[in-house]
Amino acid sequence: MQWEELTSADFAKAVQETGVCVIALGVVEKHGDHLPLGTDYLNGQAIACRAAEIEPAVVFPPFYFGQIYEARCFPGTITIAPRLLFDLVQGVFDEIGRNGFKKIVVLNAHGGNSAFLPFLAQCALWEEKPYSIYIPQRHLSPERETEWEEMAEAPYGGHGGERESSLILGTYSDLARMDRVEGASLPRGRMKGLPPTYSGIWWYADYPEHYAGDARVATREKGEKLLQWEAEYLAEYIAAVKADEVIPALREEFFRRVREVGA
Repeated sequence: MQWEELTSADFAKAVQETGVCVIALGVVEKHGDHLPLGTDYLNGQAIACRAAEIEPAVVFPPFYFGQIYEARCFPGTITIAPRLLFDLVQGVFDEIGRNGFKKIVVLNAHGGNSAFLPFLAQCALWEEKPYSIYIPQRHLSPERETEWEEMAEAPYGGHGGERESSLILGTYSDLARMDRVEGASLPRGRMKGLPPTYSGIWWYADYPEHYAGDARVATREKGEKLLQWEAEYLAEYIAAVKADEVIPALREEFFRRVREVGA
């Protein structure tokens, strides 16, 4: 069920019947010269909606604000100031909770969110909320991941590469401009002279054109399989979240102990 398509009465009923809201967090950014700016949130939303058809849940409206500062040098990218971004996403979670959902599944549809979202989830221990946040750590089951590896033709996936391009071909094929793919893009290694180091510029150092991998071998058939496989895995995850009593109980115990400190 898609949040924005429900009537108010039907929405209230869906909250009671499912108890779970899924929000796909993508961004708007360059994906090489051949994929649409909205690739991440378009694919993420398609996977979430397909999963909710398998295991009933309410899918939040398309949301495309996330951490994407490394792409600010490319036309069309949408970025939000760090503090505002944190407050915005936290505010969205709070609104989902205010509408009655006790469990929120956050589908990360953009690699650049991989540090931001765990930090946001960790900050849920700062202030007690009426809901629990769940962030899947996989997109495919191990078995399906093996099938994909056997199917994939490029030795390296990456941003805008075979996997992501195939997904767009399987979801919004009319938006892909595959005739603009010129070849493969491998890491430049411009930071390799340093000891092991993390820097915010690391992605740009390796991929200054914001394209990684080889999209020439992407196909619609691969994308349709990926869409179904990822939706099936997410549906199983949603079912597990529905049945989960551990995280809510642990949160309740934790905040009880927080209140007892100094008492």
